[in-house]
Amino acid sequence: MDTRQDELRRDLDATLQARKELGKEYEDALVDSFMKRLDDRLDARVKRSVAERMDDYEPRSHHRDHPRRSGFGKRSSTGLAVTSLVLGIPLTAIAGSPDSGGFAGLVVCWAGIVGVNLAAALGELRNRGNRGARSPRSDWD
Repeated sequence: MDTRQDELRRDLDATLQARKELGKEYEDALVDSFMKRLDDRLDARVKRSVAERMDDYEPRSHHRDHPRRSGFGKRSSTGLAVTSLVLGIPLTAIAGSPDSGGFAGLVVCWAGIVGVNLAAALGELRNRGNRGARSPRSDWD
């Protein structure tokens, strides 16, 4: 066994011996005290492990060359396209009816849908270009 396990075993033995001497009325306090010490040791061990891993961590250069996309990246533009197509079906029926303008209504309706999608795509291209010009604040960006 390594020294940490020996030390833990000694603490447990001391806690059990104290319980024998003090009686059952102190059992909860003794168990809480032992668990607190065990918890502190685990926390220290996790901190050491994380510190060792962080010391070994070397950021890759490609993270800086290619910034990560934000949450409003590909998913939102795909969502806009799908939403446009889904809403385009009833809008086509409404705009194409003779009472709403017929063929001219269809052209105006789909020109609006294409315009909204085009504006969103151009805005995303502009944002992507701006993000490439900035350097990230840290490796976690």
